[in-house]
Parts: sequence; structure tokens; C-alpha cells
Amino acid sequence: MKERPQTTVIIAMTADGKIADKKGSAARFGSIADKKHLEKQIALADGVIFGARTLRAYGTSLPITNPELLHNRQAQQKPLQPVHLVCSVSGKFDPQLQFFHQPIPRWLITTETGAKLWQHQPEFDRILVTDLSNTKPNHHHWEVTLNRLKQLGLNKLAILGGGQLIASLFQENLIDELWLTICPLILGGENSPTPVAGIGFFQSQGIKLQLLEVVQIEQEVFLHYLVNKSKGK
Repeated sequence: MKERPQTTVIIAMTADGKIADKKGSAARFGSIADKKHLEKQIALADGVIFGARTLRAYGTSLPITNPELLHNRQAQQKPLQPVHLVCSVSGKFDPQLQFFHQPIPRWLITTETGAKLWQHQPEFDRILVTDLSNTKPNHHHWEVTLNRLKQLGLNKLAILGGGQLIASLFQENLIDELWLTICPLILGGENSPTPVAGIGFFQSQGIKLQLLEVVQIEQEVFLHYLVNKSKGK
């Protein structure tokens, strides 16, 4: 049995592999079908996790609103909404963001410095203070953090981005599955964000995937991959 939660990345990108434009603006190019797909995947999770840049770009998270999905969670004796976790080394957010007014449980993963900003404040229901990686400055030690999340009852996590967060989890071999939506759009730009950022991998070290499912809905393609762990932990 795993000591950490099952993890699934759910992310949409353009046909040329971008998740945002050259300014890093919030991606609004996904269709209604993509939003329904995202909500369905969120409804399967105990927690959804995203990075600080993603929260600052969008200002919100995505609560479950579909009555059928809410009914299914209730029938499984799960909370109506999964926990929404934002991770940030600095912990610096505008408390006026709409995120803090959404009807969802909110947790913060941060450092001791970031935690001090929210002590005795109502915005977060729980604050998890984590150690930073010894080898990657300004990166959380994710294996320890995920183990702790499982101890707190989060057995399945949906990873919603951005690219830095996904890269750091891949670097620690902590991603199990990937749902990738290919949207019919070209953005270009050598500095435009991609699904996996960070310093990258050499070809010989690349993360290998096994295709599980392909779904086409109108002009979008939904790809479901299993991450090959044969050489991982």
C-alpha cells in the first residue's frame, strides 16, 4: 500500500503544448466540455492541489456544482467538496481573491514564514508547514508532504498545475496518472508556459507514459496516461 495519495494531473494545453500565453495569463481556451471533464475528475478526488501562480492568475478554484457529481459524493459518504490546497513558499496572497469566498475547504501548504502571514486568520481551514528540498531551493519536499496528506485522509489528489508544481512532482516520481486535454489553438512563444516546467529532463531520463484512453469531443482530444514507474521508486 502506498504511503502517499494517488496523484493524477489534469491539465489542458494548446495544440503546440502551451498552458498559457506569453504573459502567463489565465488559460481560458478550454471548452465547456473540458470544464465538465475537469469537474468530473475533481469530484473523484479527496483533494485538489495547485500552485501559487495558478491561484494568482485565476483568482479562484473550481467547486463541484453538477448535482449528479454532488449526489455521488454524498452517496459515498464523502464531503460535498474536496479539499482545495494551494502551495506557496512565500504564502503571499491577496485576501480579497474570490478563492477565499468560495464554498470550499481551503488548505495552505507553505513554509514557517508563509504560515505566519495567516496565523489566526479565517481564510485557510488548515495550514501545513513543510520543509524545503535540500537539493532544490524554494521547492517543497513533496514526498514527505504527500505522505502527511494521506495521513490526514486525502487518498486521491488531483493536480491542477501549474508547470512548476507538476515538474517538481515529476522530479520526485510522485505522479501516477495524467489527463491531458489538447485544445485547437496555437499560442507559440518560447517563454509561454508548458505543462511541465522546471529545468527539464535529458531524453534518457524522460518520463515514459502508457496511453490508457483517448476521447474526442468535438474539436478537443482528451488523453489519459499512466505514468511508467518501472525505473522509479
